[in-house]
Amino acid sequence: MVSKTLHITNGDSLNDRLLDLEIQGDFAVWREMLCEGKTTYTIGDKAFMSTRKAFLKNDYALDTTDYEEKFISQLEILKNHAVYDEIILWFEYDLFCHINMMACISHLMQLGSKVPLYLVCSGRVSGEKELKGISELTIPQLKEHYQQKVALSRNDILLADHIWRLYCSEEHTALQPMLAKDSSFIYLSNCISAHKKRFPEAHSGLNRLESHILQLIKKHQITSERQLCGYVLNYQGYYGYGDMQVLKMIKRMRSYFEELDGIFVVTTKGERALSGDDIQAPGQHNECYFGGASKYTYRYNDETHELIKK
Repeated sequence: MVSKTLHITNGDSLNDRLLDLEIQGDFAVWREMLCEGKTTYTIGDKAFMSTRKAFLKNDYALDTTDYEEKFISQLEILKNHAVYDEIILWFEYDLFCHINMMACISHLMQLGSKVPLYLVCSGRVSGEKELKGISELTIPQLKEHYQQKVALSRNDILLADHIWRLYCSEEHTALQPMLAKDSSFIYLSNCISAHKKRFPEAHSGLNRLESHILQLIKKHQITSERQLCGYVLNYQGYYGYGDMQVLKMIKRMRSYFEELDGIFVVTTKGERALSGDDIQAPGQHNECYFGGASKYTYRYNDETHELIKK
């Protein structure tokens, strides 16, 4: 008897690719970006939907009239979990994907699902120096990843739920890389470390990516926001941000750099921030949340690698 499989993919591009490869099963697409904005623990209820719609509309000026169609409709597919023999999660190594994945696993747990869960997670590829996203895999590599999918244990599922609950709370100091020890999530510790560095550094008021933006401007002759965005996307490490998120960050940083003779240069304010002489965080008067914590609730100590409550 052929197993009935549900695939939960991290986006439409991967979904389409798997359909083209005639991977057997039903499909649901996780169309959210829970690594930014306020979140609530119970996914899909009224509080969750109103919170997420407000964030997407206010921060990205997105039309949320189709939120139910794009995201909530996919949660409806997950409600029918009991009809499947297995559920396969397709997510990548980065923070963007891992927060979505933790939320997805927690949601299935909240639904009371007992269906075996498997994970296909891209990242390190034999013979390659750089980490690879699923969309970057060749067809043979993609099929090999599928064949080597990892069965998630009960402890893995409980851990994902625990991390999602912590992320939706204000207590982000409890999010520690050691939580991932002995789990099947081999990139989770890196993602937790990357998340902590999204809070302003104690010595500069800039978070790691904001400092990185200024360093890129100092290192390269950059002539446009789009070019700067490309550099950030290429050298962002474990964040997994898309151009929409990076361009928003660049616009928030505009007082830290200017254009002279067609070239971006770091302003005096930017230089003072990098040197630790000015610890005013960019955008600190604007609401900015990661899950349940305001970005400006904590400072990141880059010596101890810990978050400090302001």
